[in-house]
Amino acid sequence: MPDAPTESLQTRCCIAGGGPAGMMLGFLLARAGVDVVVMEKHADFLRDFRGDTIHPSTLELMHELGFLKDFLERPHNEVSELSAQIGDVEVTIADFTHLPTRCNFLVFMPQWDFLDFIVERARALPRFHLRMETEVTGLIEEGGRVTGLRARGPGGRVEARADLVVGADGRGSIVRRKAGLSVENLGAPMDVLWMRLSKRADDPPQTLGRVERGGILIRLDRGDYWQCGYVIPKGGMDEIHRHGIEAFRQRLAGMVPLFSARVKELVAWDQIRLLTVTVDRLRRWHRPGLLCIGDAAHAMSPIGGVGINLAIQDAVAAANILGPPLLAGTADEDDLALVQRRRLGPARMTQRLQVFLQNKVVTRVLGPGGTIRVPLAFRLLRRCSLLRRLPARIVGMGFRPEHIEAPAAP
Repeated sequence: MPDAPTESLQTRCCIAGGGPAGMMLGFLLARAGVDVVVMEKHADFLRDFRGDTIHPSTLELMHELGFLKDFLERPHNEVSELSAQIGDVEVTIADFTHLPTRCNFLVFMPQWDFLDFIVERARALPRFHLRMETEVTGLIEEGGRVTGLRARGPGGRVEARADLVVGADGRGSIVRRKAGLSVENLGAPMDVLWMRLSKRADDPPQTLGRVERGGILIRLDRGDYWQCGYVIPKGGMDEIHRHGIEAFRQRLAGMVPLFSARVKELVAWDQIRLLTVTVDRLRRWHRPGLLCIGDAAHAMSPIGGVGINLAIQDAVAAANILGPPLLAGTADEDDLALVQRRRLGPARMTQRLQVFLQNKVVTRVLGPGGTIRVPLAFRLLRRCSLLRRLPARIVGMGFRPEHIEAPAAP
């Protein structure tokens, strides 16, 4: 039969997506003794311009798992403060040195290094199974319940039947689309252009961003190069293309004179990637036999770089709640609803704050007008160092930091 699968699998939990949420959940469930299959459509994790900000909340989880020392031996950069230059004024926005955690700093590490680190430890677990180059194409449903995933792998069609299917396949989630879950779009007035520029030994320390009328430029220290994000009005890429790449290079050089010579490294538009910013969330994260977490449940704005950490927190909560019933074969929709109830509040509060900043700061900056004026909140942060602890707490720890509860299986 032409539609018959070439391979059939049976597992307790099948996870679509090998990003931070899917990989962390797969590792934690397998660590607790639950049989898990993770399906990742790519052959590796080497994709540039993904979230690479590891926050203190995630570093605390690494400590609880006993991994922190090994994790921090991987190449990374540590940042204890975040700052921005708004017009001619430099403002320290967040000071992480006072957080009540073992790591009072952010870590910048390429996402592929983080995922490789988790996979190395997960592969040592007998219940963990990772299927690379396996793209989920649909759901298996029986009697109104999701009972598995259909996928396309290197050897052909794959069917994986499972007690629980988890959609952790990002903001373009095929799982949530095939499941017909309703999405609430909160809106985003911006998109981001990502690019690389070379780094020199005498470059000054990084800042969170440079804010000028009509644009925002973010630079992240990636060791031997700068990863730069240029924030533009939503749908503004066509206008930038119309003016040409030389005008774009001059705009970057005007915002950061440090890059005046280096912008010539950008010779073609294919060196510049467009991230279409979306802020949305599912009204209901689950159906019988199915749960969505991470960006599949709530796509975040890049503001604060919190997306990867919120996704990891979802995974920890899901493992804590679902591990025991999955082991016992008793997981039901009440357990899935409990995951949403626990994680919806942090997602909702984070998105509300992001939307507020989008509407009150980003929209005004990107709009027409003269010289940019430093917003009142940023003027207060500049004057009072104690106030910088609040954004550090929100960004670094989130609204409900999770902790590892499920013990490792013997």
